[in-house]
Amino acid sequence: MKKSVCESLLDLLADAGVSQIWGVTGDALNPLLEAIRVDDRFRWIGVRHEEHAAYAAYAQSEITGGLGVCAGTAGPGALHLINGLYNAKKEGGGVVAITGQVPRGQRGSEFHKEIDLSKMFDDICDYQAVINSPAQMPRIAEIAIQRALLDRVVTRIELPFDVIGAEVPSQHFLHPLIQEQSTVVPPKAALDSAVEILNAGKRITLFCGIGCREAKEEVFALAKKLNAPIAHTLRAKDIFDYAEGNIVGMTGLIGNPAGYHAVWDSDVLLMLGTDFPYDEFIPDGHKIIQVDKRMQNIGRRAPVNVGLVGTVKETLAAITPRIDNQGSEKFTSELIHMRDKWLKHMDKQADLSRTDEPLHPQLFTKAISDRASDDAFFAIDVGECTIWAAHHLRLHGGRRMAGSFNHGSLGAGLPVALGAAGLNPSRQVWALCGDGGFGMSMNDFVTAVRFNWPIKVIVFNNSSFGFVKMEMEVSGLPAYPDATSLLNPDFADYARACGGDGVRVEHAGDIVPAIEQAIASEKPFIIDAVVSSGELSMPPNIKIEQAWGFGVSKLKDGILAAKGDHDIWQAWRDEFKANIF
Repeated sequence: MKKSVCESLLDLLADAGVSQIWGVTGDALNPLLEAIRVDDRFRWIGVRHEEHAAYAAYAQSEITGGLGVCAGTAGPGALHLINGLYNAKKEGGGVVAITGQVPRGQRGSEFHKEIDLSKMFDDICDYQAVINSPAQMPRIAEIAIQRALLDRVVTRIELPFDVIGAEVPSQHFLHPLIQEQSTVVPPKAALDSAVEILNAGKRITLFCGIGCREAKEEVFALAKKLNAPIAHTLRAKDIFDYAEGNIVGMTGLIGNPAGYHAVWDSDVLLMLGTDFPYDEFIPDGHKIIQVDKRMQNIGRRAPVNVGLVGTVKETLAAITPRIDNQGSEKFTSELIHMRDKWLKHMDKQADLSRTDEPLHPQLFTKAISDRASDDAFFAIDVGECTIWAAHHLRLHGGRRMAGSFNHGSLGAGLPVALGAAGLNPSRQVWALCGDGGFGMSMNDFVTAVRFNWPIKVIVFNNSSFGFVKMEMEVSGLPAYPDATSLLNPDFADYARACGGDGVRVEHAGDIVPAIEQAIASEKPFIIDAVVSSGELSMPPNIKIEQAWGFGVSKLKDGILAAKGDHDIWQAWRDEFKANIF
């Protein structure tokens, strides 16, 4: 039976397990939309901006381990996908982007919406299937889908306006997709070298990343045998919770002292499935073993003694039986004591008895963590809300988390939550957003209303780009309210105007009732959390230049305040109130 280009493409996507396609329709995509309309295997999720479609597709890939699919029409519709697709690339998501294109005969004539999309997407996509004739379908589209599915990369399929509705002459190259990832075990000689270093170590730390998702039991088994602490990256936070094993937490700028010292004070560091980018937090002169299934990640952040190209689960299964070293109980117990002390300090920061106003953002985060469902999904936006999530969210049980942790793109929180809700509307989904990030994506709150997805959004409303303000201060720059201050609406009123529900919270006694109201709501819900703009977060290890920069910044602020700058006086007041307890 002959099929059109669109029908053939949908067959391929269905074989890959896809059932939802996110995007904004347009002229070049109309035949694809008609094919989706009559195909009960698929649902088109129309959003208000293509960038959000790409974020949502990434979220679905992250959660399922399969494919996410987004679409944009020719020209600007395709270009709007780019930032969300960059996020998928940096986070390791398997995403297929479908784009329209102008008719082939018009190329090179500066036709309406004509853009060389292959050039524009070259840095994002590992493969681009430009369908210039119906005969190329399904052959090269299948390559694009297969690459995205197994290599966990972004690929693109381009459908020109005068090809998209044509009939495919042959299905000759069609074959079943390969659905399962291959496992990889490093060669024996490399394993021997790693085992020798681990058996000789005294203070051994396991530093774990997202590549450990399928290897949690193997990580715990090796850590127990070595009596080693487990530090982890932000992306691995929903794999390793403090309640289990020897987990001491995160290192890095938003880490904690135990995670920092676990990595920094070790004499053997075993890096497992992580491409942690902040090399200043990885010590020099230590023995380092790195395990990663992607060869290009080995040695990229630190000079490794042994590089093991392999999947973490299978590599540890080969290593652990050969370990006869009990490590240092003293090293690990000191770190756990340090961890527990820090956790108590975090609980004190987030105690509801801290009734200062504007409120402390930590109070909301911990209250949500304490009351969210055991399988809740948390979409984390960029900015200070990432700090509060890192410090105060507990991701035990079946809880999951995703965001823009490597790409660092503001505005990802809401559309990532939409992607999760689209997969399972009955799952409790939270979006933790700053007012700056939510302001960039708030137009798609109506999408949650349209599809009746009861997502819960908390907007940390401090009327500023707070994280940028802290970056300025650490660099020794004075506050610049014209650049960092925000004028916000009442976000609860906005939620109701969209057809959802919401509540504005300005008093500590209203925090828990607001969270309980959000959880109980059958509508999309916004908590407009009015919080202090003066909250500070210190890294686990403060460098002299950072302290000096902060001090210089405060001195410059003082000069401006003395000259009568009311905004600076107010900022000083808020910082003092927020950080004295």
